[in-house]
Amino acid sequence: MARKLPLLTALPSFESAARLLSFSKAADELHVTHGAISRAIKNLEDQLGVQLFERGTRSVSLTAVGEPYARAVRETLEQLAAATAAATARYSSPTLNVSTSDGFAGRWLVPRLYRFHRAHGDIDVRVSTSGKLTNFLGDGIDVAIRYGGGNYPGLTAEFLTGEEVFPVCSPKLLEGPHPLRTPDDLKHHTLIHDSFPIDWARWLGSAGVEGVDPHGGIAFDSATFAMESAAQGEGVVLGRTMLVAADLAAGRLVRPFAYALKSPSSFYLVHPPAAIRQPKVRAFRDWLLAEVKQG
Repeated sequence: MARKLPLLTALPSFESAARLLSFSKAADELHVTHGAISRAIKNLEDQLGVQLFERGTRSVSLTAVGEPYARAVRETLEQLAAATAAATARYSSPTLNVSTSDGFAGRWLVPRLYRFHRAHGDIDVRVSTSGKLTNFLGDGIDVAIRYGGGNYPGLTAEFLTGEEVFPVCSPKLLEGPHPLRTPDDLKHHTLIHDSFPIDWARWLGSAGVEGVDPHGGIAFDSATFAMESAAQGEGVVLGRTMLVAADLAAGRLVRPFAYALKSPSSFYLVHPPAAIRQPKVRAFRDWLLAEVKQG
């Protein structure tokens, strides 16, 4: 029985426009004209006999039919791309493209990558740091390390580790006129902030601390810069288990008190299901799980 398939050449245009909710942005991403995107989607709609987009004056949105169809098309293209990469692995580039946050890359992954290179010298690793959701198909990413709830439709998400959140600081702050002994002592010290969802207001409230301004202090977009500022003795930052493990072990940072808040999110290794067939992805996955297990 012959399969009923859509216009396959139109699917990349539809997937891009559906994800970006913009024909113009899709055109820029695919390096074609706005008209080419519009025609491809119109031809697809004509073939299917359904309307996929609601078209406004300056915006587009998916219809009730278009939204689930876009998810299915995206998953199919991701799987096709991964399967193609796996099928041509022996001829493809040995470079492994990894996407993760700058904090995880700088504070945990990069200091350990030399061990991966030692074991797999034939695999080059390229690390891309971004807080946005990874577009495996469009960005050429092989695997991503993400911090969240583990629900990534159409993708494989392997649990790495959970996290606790707790204050850390330079050992210098345990001495002086106002040594850090209890959470109440934070009122004498500068709070350092980053962009992590669990902020000082939430941590202080959970610890029952009053009289401390949760919003004052120094703020950074980058967790790496925030941790480095704390290590230099500039103040106290909220550390997370994986991001401060090396600094705690080296004594650059210390935990002034024991109370920790368990984060509702965890770290996951995320990739298209078929990607694990690629030797370079499988090697990185096995190494990463072993590293996390070692602590």
